[in-house]
Amino acid sequence: MIYEISYQALIFFVLFVAFVLWLSFYFARKTKSASSYYAAGGQIHWAVNGVAFAGDYLSAASFLGICGMIATVGYDGFLYSIGFLAGWIVALFLIAEPLKRLGKYTFTDALNANFKSRAITLTAAISTLIVSMFYLIPQMVGAGDLVTPLLGLPHWVGVVLVGIVVIVIVASAGMTSTTYVQFIKGGLLIVLSTVLTVYILKNGLSLKPNHEGQNYHEFVTIPAQVSNGKVTQAEGWQVVSQQEVKEKTYVKLSQNNVGRWFSLSDKDGQAVLTEALSIEEGANGTKLYNGEPAVNGKFYQVGHMNKIMLDGKEVESTGALSPTKYLSTIEKSEITRFSKVSFKDGDTNVDLFVQNVTPGKNFMLPGLKYKIGKGASVWSKMDFISLMLALFLGTASLPHILIRYYTVKSQRDARKSTILAIAAIGAFYVLTLFMGVGAAVNGVMDVESSNMAAPLLAKAFGVMLFSVISAVAFATILGTVSGLIIASSGAIAHDLIENYFKINLDEAKKVRAGKIAAFAVGALAIALGIAFKGMNVSFLVGWAFSVAASANLPAILFLLFWKKTTAKGISASIIVGVATSLLIILTSPTMWGRYGLDPATALHQLDNPAIISFPLAVITVWLVSLAAKPKTIVISA
Repeated sequence: MIYEISYQALIFFVLFVAFVLWLSFYFARKTKSASSYYAAGGQIHWAVNGVAFAGDYLSAASFLGICGMIATVGYDGFLYSIGFLAGWIVALFLIAEPLKRLGKYTFTDALNANFKSRAITLTAAISTLIVSMFYLIPQMVGAGDLVTPLLGLPHWVGVVLVGIVVIVIVASAGMTSTTYVQFIKGGLLIVLSTVLTVYILKNGLSLKPNHEGQNYHEFVTIPAQVSNGKVTQAEGWQVVSQQEVKEKTYVKLSQNNVGRWFSLSDKDGQAVLTEALSIEEGANGTKLYNGEPAVNGKFYQVGHMNKIMLDGKEVESTGALSPTKYLSTIEKSEITRFSKVSFKDGDTNVDLFVQNVTPGKNFMLPGLKYKIGKGASVWSKMDFISLMLALFLGTASLPHILIRYYTVKSQRDARKSTILAIAAIGAFYVLTLFMGVGAAVNGVMDVESSNMAAPLLAKAFGVMLFSVISAVAFATILGTVSGLIIASSGAIAHDLIENYFKINLDEAKKVRAGKIAAFAVGALAIALGIAFKGMNVSFLVGWAFSVAASANLPAILFLLFWKKTTAKGISASIIVGVATSLLIILTSPTMWGRYGLDPATALHQLDNPAIISFPLAVITVWLVSLAAKPKTIVISA
């Protein structure tokens, strides 16, 4: 998309980042021990920790990714909200209190509390690093997407900027400053999302979205003459070329020396050409947006209602609606979505974004992304089940979430923190449904990045709202990335250097090692964030949940609830869970596309691995533990 710098948003952004950095330096003076660096000394109040839990969990995937997924694929995007929230039930009833009792600084401490096994130390630390990296990628991608409309800078600049700020936060004060950053942004995110939802309902629905004096682009429909499958004439336009892609016809027309792309369809027996958005990249690297250079600003934000049915009547606009009336009206109406089609026109690479009129009832039911109904393939059904399994089981096994149980004083506080987190997170996820649907119909969709749905929706209702929400969204990324880097640095400095390699460090050296590890992890996160540009952040987080559920949860559950569990069983299950989930992801259709290959030719058609990798890890810990004589009796929770 083509953006201009918003100076008001820039001011809010700079002030917010300055405040966050001040907070970090303030707490840095109090961070002297390893306990204070990695776990805030276990002195965080349970209420602060509960909101910080929400702030940590409501990451770029939640605010940017889920809203974008709902805006593009409707209810299938909301399934991420349901899955993310449901996972906290596992955390509350099975993990919170026992893990607090077993742990000290890290997830590895808890797993190894009764064994003192070097194999568990090594495998659990590596698992923590891999899961954290998978979770870091979408945060950094979201950072780049957010900075583009905010500062008018390239995607990679945003990724680097977030990386530098977060490294400073973590390296200065560790978990204490991270906790308060998460507490502040968690509370603000819920409040501002509520305000945005109120704006959406007050604005209602309209066939021609018009915000802040910006008229929505009116897409042209042109009658055409077709002979032998070829478009021969289009009123007022010259036919330039025609392409057939998957039984669909796309035609390039020219007017006033500007080429535009259209899709061919039949309407009441008449051939018509409907305008699409296009990005053309020539062999010399020159890019044209709707046939013109980027500076001309002819590439538009999209997403609108095709038909509005209110109380059985077709209307042009509705006015303010209640929450239930808003959703029921959407269900009875029609939404114009934009689907991407890519092909070559001679030596030119063409990305086309074609209008796709979707009945509201289809938009508000599963099936636009995950085909699970009649006629769906076995792979599609397995992929859906696998995603839901990962989301439900992954929450309770994310290292940066688990270490938050060590920041409170007692097991009771750990439980109370979790309950408060569930309430806050649940309220936010209800709001994502309205924000996602609102973005889909208010002409604010950036077809190049669904991650920008919520911020651009806020911008449609006013620069002030956009400024504050963008600053908080940026803080959302800062807080989550900070927690992930803390978990990663703990795995390197505490688990590997101190416990596995047996290098004795005093308190000051432990903290210094953690800070050096934070720099290394942050640099790698920056590189990965740039490499995965353009992917939806919720989709990427689904991978992190899959790896976490497969690698960590079987080990945790067997440790807590099966007395025959052995150290060999735990370490073997972690290896199997990590290896199988990574193998499936790296050979998935999505990664096949990233390699420049046809996704249809991938080794399998499964994007989410948990349906295979999680059961394999469970079977592994059970079989290996039975085969090995336990050296230590594990105390059941």
